Parts: sequence; structure tokens; C-alpha cells
Amino acid sequence: MVRTKIAGIGKYLPKTIVKNDDLQSVMETSDEWIQERTGIQERRYGIKHEETTTTMAAHAARTAIERAGITPNDVDFILFATLSPDYYFPGCGVLLQRELGITKTTIGAMDIRNQCTGFVYGLATGDQFIRSGMYRNVLVVGAEMHSMGLDYSTRGRNVTVIFGDGAGAVLLQPTEEADQGILASKLHSDGTYAEKLAFINPGAHGGYHNRYLEEAVDYGYGNDAFGGIFLTEKMIADGMTFPYMDGPFVFKFAVQKFPEVIQEVLKEAGENLSNLDMLVPHQANLRISQFVQRILKLRDDQVWNNIQKYGNTTAASVPIALCEAVEEGAIKRGDLVCLAAFGSGFTWGANLLRW
Repeated sequence: MVRTKIAGIGKYLPKTIVKNDDLQSVMETSDEWIQERTGIQERRYGIKHEETTTTMAAHAARTAIERAGITPNDVDFILFATLSPDYYFPGCGVLLQRELGITKTTIGAMDIRNQCTGFVYGLATGDQFIRSGMYRNVLVVGAEMHSMGLDYSTRGRNVTVIFGDGAGAVLLQPTEEADQGILASKLHSDGTYAEKLAFINPGAHGGYHNRYLEEAVDYGYGNDAFGGIFLTEKMIADGMTFPYMDGPFVFKFAVQKFPEVIQEVLKEAGENLSNLDMLVPHQANLRISQFVQRILKLRDDQVWNNIQKYGNTTAASVPIALCEAVEEGAIKRGDLVCLAAFGSGFTWGANLLRW
């Protein structure tokens, strides 16, 4: 039976390190305040006007491609997950194709807009392409450059202190090895609470969704504020061009769905939690990961956390963490590994694989 294996993996983190204390110069916050709520100590920021979501993705992708023993022109298809694209359109998939110099064939490129869950969805999608025989070398990327679109003021600190920049990538190939490959994936969504974690303006809703925004009014969203896809003076003045998050609500939903989907994907593959060697969760908040770890009764060495160093890199967090765990020897050939994520939408999902 043909399965999908991760033949190569890579990551890229920008060189600029921004510590919690560095944020004190632009907003009312402190290292203690940030660490207590998120566990984050520092994050990375890309170089403005020199690095983009796509260029960071290209760094990670080149490493993954090289480790897979192929060249960029051998890639059959690109799946690119991000919420911080270089342009409103076109998506980053085609930009990455250009950046990698893939000129041998006009391969397909697909962008995935599932925010924090984007890479998990991308891996599940790539798995199906490989299993069906449609493609043999699928590049799946998660990359983000949050630093270009955050509110660096006290008003925006609850969101801004969380996020960082980076990219991760894997190269998927078919395998007939019985003890290797992606075993199962489970994907879910529930749009009921979409506005609890959202970047609402600019958008083309023209006020249509106002009835869902009652809880967001205190953040600056008013019923007269939605004029369409273009920026208005009010949008800028009221800070409506920045992400909004109801942190406590998201936390409660996440700690419920994370354990559920992890158990679900294990059951789908006929595996038990006791057999799990490593859980690589989306790095949303260290407190969420620790809560989930306690619920599942996992040891510290069974859960990989690196949000302390990189912050929340959204679609990039799972591949960055997976790559780091592999590079540091925490994940070895034959290990049972679960990737899990929860994010805006809400969307959540998990992949189970034998490394």
C-alpha cells in the first residue's frame, strides 16, 4: 500500500530577535506580563523591505528539497499555507514557484487560508495527492511575516506580543514502507464564532456580517465602520486594520478541541495514546499546550514546545517545531508523531505519522 512520507524538512527563522523587554518601548507591557499569559520570552522578526513571507518560505523549502535529494524542478505541486501573504492577490504559491526558479514545468500551486491550522490541512491535502498517484513530489509550506501587520501600541498588545515570523516546509513523496508515512488525518471547522479571532478589515463584506460583531464593538468595530474592501480614515484611526482576538474565548475552545482531535486521529489509525512518542502542537500559547498535556497525561519529553523562542508563527509553527524536534534528535525513525493545530475559523485538525 502506498503511503506518504516526509522525505525532506526545513525551517527558516529570521535573524532579528525581539525580546519581551524590547516591546516595552512601544507599549505598556513587561516580560513578566507576557510570560505569565503566553510563556513567550522572545520572537523573530523579518527584515522590513528585504524579507517577505515568500522569501522566508523559499529558504525553508530549499532545505526540505535538498534533504529529499531532489531539485526544485522535480517538485510537482506546491501547497502554501499562510495568513500573511505578500499580496492581497495573487497568492504566495506562485510567488514561491518563481522564487525557487521552478521553470521546467508549469506546476500547480495552491494557497491554503486556514491560518493556524493551515499546515495540518496542507499536509492532509498533499497526502491525498500522493496516495492517488497524481503527484510524486509535493512541497507543503507554512510561512508567516506577522511583524508587518501588528498594532505596536498598548491598544494592540494582547495580540502583538504573541506573534513572530518564520517558515517551515516539508517535501512529500510516496513510500511503500510499512513502518513509515502519514497514517491518518482529521480535519474540522466551525464558523459559528469566526469573528472571535479575525482580521476583518479591509474586506468585501460591506457591513454584511455586523450581526456577528457585537462582542467586537469595544475593540473599535462599529456598525457604521464597514465601507467595503478599501481602507477608510475611520478604519485606520480606530485600529480596525489589525487582528482581533477574544483571547479567553479562544483559549477555552482550543483546550477542548485539541485533545478531542488528537484522540480522534489516533483512533482512526488504530493507535493508542500510550504509543505516542511525540506530540507537536501548534504553538499558539504555552499555557494551552501545557493544559492539553495535563489532560492527555503526557510527559514533558512527549510534547515539543518552542513558542518560548519564536512566539506564535501561525501556519509556520507546526513545521518549524517538527523540523526542530527532528534536527535535535527528539524524533527518530519509527517514532509515532502527532501534529495538531487549532485556529481562526474556527478550524482544527491533526495528522498522525510514523517518522
